[in-house]
Formats: sequence, C-alpha cells, structure tokens
Amino acid sequence: MSTGDMRHLGDDPATPARLRQIPSRLLSIAAAQADRSVSAGLAAADAHKWHYAVLAALDDSGQASQATLSRRTGIYRSDLVSVINELAGRGLVRRENDLSDRRRNIITLTAEGREQLSRLDHLVSALQDDVLAPLSPAEREQLVGLLSRLVQHHAT
Repeated sequence: MSTGDMRHLGDDPATPARLRQIPSRLLSIAAAQADRSVSAGLAAADAHKWHYAVLAALDDSGQASQATLSRRTGIYRSDLVSVINELAGRGLVRRENDLSDRRRNIITLTAEGREQLSRLDHLVSALQDDVLAPLSPAEREQLVGLLSRLVQHHAT
C-alpha cells in the first residue's frame, strides 16, 4: 500500500471504526505521513534523513569507521557507502584510511559538515513542529516517551 493510499484511509470517515482504532495501523499511517513530510522538507534543502543521521552521529560521537556509523545510524552498510560518497563529495565529511587497519575507512565531520548539520538541526526541528502541530508541548513530550518505550520494548 502506498503512503498516498494510507493517507486516504486515515482521512476517510467511511473507514470502519474498528480499523480506525487499531494502534499499529494508526502508528503506520502517522509514520508514513511524518516520513513523507520530513523527507520532502529535507529534499527542499538538498538533503535526506540519512545525511542528517550520519552528520549527527559524527557530531555526537566523533570520527568513526563505516561499520560503526552503520550501527549508530541503522543505515545498512551498502547504503551507507553511497551516503558517505555524497557527503564527502560535498565536503561535509572526510574519509581516510585507518592507519591501524588499511582495509577500514575512518569518517570525520568537517567544519562545513558542522555548519550543514546546524542548518539541518533547525530544519528538522521546524519539520517536527509541523508534523506534531496538533499536539501541545506536554503531549509531544508524552508521545516521545511512549514511542521510546515501544521501540525499546520491541528492540529486545
């Protein structure tokens, strides 16, 4: 089912009440809507969520191997190579051979990468405000707490 189909189902008052009340279905529809909104906002800034994830991971934890970045961000290693190529091509990260293991690359955030991350931080914050617009600040905090609990519960 496409995200457009899910949006239609979520908005259609003719959808059976029993379907409108299934939490996993609502989570799926909300996630698809949020992903579409955030992806479009990042695309308008010539970025995508994986760019943001890699830049944030490097800023938070420092330089890392590609394997470590894959674990930190949840990006598959094969996909991460393309992301790093894009970021390196823009001068946002630097890729160097690991001196202790020539088979491994170390990825480092550049000054330009930090500047881009700052811009993306502001953009992502604004996009979150848009996605969560119907919720009060207290409800947003509660939602994040509840979703975090669900994610942690199912991660074990």
